[in-house]
Amino acid sequence: MNDTALEIASQPAVWTRGLALAAEARAALAAPGQRTLVLGCGTSWFVAQCLAELREAAGFGETDAACASEFVPRRRYDRVVAITRSGTSTEVLEALRRLPAGVRRVAVTATAGEAVDDLVDTRVLLDFADERSVVQTRFPTTVLAMARAAFGEDLAGLAADGEAALAAPLPADPAAIDHLVFLGTGWTVGLAHEAALKAREAAQAWSESYPAMDYRHGPVAVAGPRSLVWSFGDVPDSLDDAARAAGATPHRDGLDPLAQLVLAQRFAVALAAHRGLDPDNPRLLTRSVILADPVA
Repeated sequence: MNDTALEIASQPAVWTRGLALAAEARAALAAPGQRTLVLGCGTSWFVAQCLAELREAAGFGETDAACASEFVPRRRYDRVVAITRSGTSTEVLEALRRLPAGVRRVAVTATAGEAVDDLVDTRVLLDFADERSVVQTRFPTTVLAMARAAFGEDLAGLAADGEAALAAPLPADPAAIDHLVFLGTGWTVGLAHEAALKAREAAQAWSESYPAMDYRHGPVAVAGPRSLVWSFGDVPDSLDDAARAAGATPHRDGLDPLAQLVLAQRFAVALAAHRGLDPDNPRLLTRSVILADPVA
């Protein structure tokens, strides 16, 4: 098995370790009443979107998410949380440097002793969730598992759902699929974006992602017999009917959304294998984007 597949398979056990950090994460991330920004790049941006929705829905206060490469400090925040697996991504570091004095800075990272440590007041370290792979799988899902527990969710069944996702058959034969669409609602919109990114990174696949109810507002027009339309979380059943009407294959299941993402990760790796690609060496990608000229 490649590193990516091994790291996908490790997730239920790694989540259990992440859940044990819920109290530490609550102190770093919940901060009741503080206006908070969560930022990241790539996968970490999608995690930031999930975290922002989860934190605000849990009642801890106004929460925004931002792509670090687009961040301009125009609004006032009490706290900024940077998601960065490597602790070295140039655009995340530059965003932290642009923050005004007085903002509480927090990093959630998988690597100690990197540049981000000098730019934050608090660090939540998930080194047990670090990855050899360029393509992120277990780090982002562990961040979300930890945060959900920190925000008060009961995740006693999460690891079991993760094991079920590892054992489940794939929802379609990768040889029959050319086009993937991932749909979410609420915090799972960010998961849909992340699943689509996995398919692009690992398998160079045509993949899209949308808030579920927006799917009928245009994107459904390109669906066809070789499309797989995948729903995360409480997406209305009527979207399956829209997919079938276009000739596409819909997929949904009753697992926890993070476990649903595990199955999507597995599908991306299987699609890569079908296409003769190595997910451990994705085209044009590196573990961390480090820019010689941050404004270039």
